[in-house]
Amino acid sequence: MTEIASDMTTRYDLHSHTTASDGVLSPEQLVDRAISMGIDVLAITDHDTTEGIPAALHHIQQNNLPLALIAGVEVSTLWQNLEIHIVGLNVDINSASLKTLLANQVDLRKQRGMEIGHRLAKAGIPDAWEGALKLANGGQVTRGHFARYLVEAGIAPTIQKVFKKYLARGKIGYVPPQWCTIAQAIEAIHQAGGQAVIAHPGRYGLSTKWLKRLADGFKQHGGDAMEVAQCQQAPNERQQLGQLAREYGLNVSLGSDFHQPCSWIELGRNLWLPGDVVPVWHNWPRFAAA
Repeated sequence: MTEIASDMTTRYDLHSHTTASDGVLSPEQLVDRAISMGIDVLAITDHDTTEGIPAALHHIQQNNLPLALIAGVEVSTLWQNLEIHIVGLNVDINSASLKTLLANQVDLRKQRGMEIGHRLAKAGIPDAWEGALKLANGGQVTRGHFARYLVEAGIAPTIQKVFKKYLARGKIGYVPPQWCTIAQAIEAIHQAGGQAVIAHPGRYGLSTKWLKRLADGFKQHGGDAMEVAQCQQAPNERQQLGQLAREYGLNVSLGSDFHQPCSWIELGRNLWLPGDVVPVWHNWPRFAAA
């Protein structure tokens, strides 16, 4: 077990991705980068898979590295016809309930990916599914892989341009998701012994009224916490989300949502919590590891 210090200097990053989903770094590389960035507690939260956890933990244990690893997952859900991501922290990756849910999510993700490829082919962009599959290299295929393929193929100059022109809602390559519900995600995370967290609530384009509805429904289904701090946020968003968490009795979390080294998102960067909130780790044991 790796000791987690209990003082205020502990640096947490509870949202990150590896090549097991749409991250660019392997689990081992992510661990090494987290240490180099001064992170003490890292959660690996790949999309609908926990496949990166064992390799990361093995790397830490074999090399006696100074990092506490939290086993996590980011589950895609559907709420009010919107895709909402729920992070699970401190999950048992061998939980039968979680394995069943994630296996179904993998099937849904594959079906969606193949349909995206079909629609892009009809628009004159062949082999997008095969290209995304190759880039995933055995990991979960996401729209990010399609975006990277289209950039590499010279179809668009940037990933942002790909989403805007091809993959966003209403565009030719957009396929409506068919994920599990928030309630199903929370239930599976809880049965795996974990805590359920609303991921990056400021990114869904919701009004204050709808954010409150999301927080209320999430809490009613037994949700535990909400991410309130990220590397980049709109002015006052962190304080507003902190207030929302307090209003609905939710603990708070923070995370970079790191996918790859870049100039604006980095492990641990600008991750601090507003005042008068209860961090999701407040009742974690002193010793924790995946």
